Amino acid sequence: MKTVLIATLTGFIVGLIFAFFKLPIPAPPAFAGIAGIIGIYLGFKAFEWMSGFFSL
Repeated sequence: MKTVLIATLTGFIVGLIFAFFKLPIPAPPAFAGIAGIIGIYLGFKAFEWMSGFFSL
């Protein structure tokens, strides 16, 4: 949980800095970015799960 809070705080601060300097946000559009992150996480977990069945 501590890691999640630190990551959220870091992202918030980076967002503030980018907004202050009027730079474009360093992330894809909101829903597409969230979907991509979820896809990466699920792919990683699927590999871990499958590696239990196969010696990868």
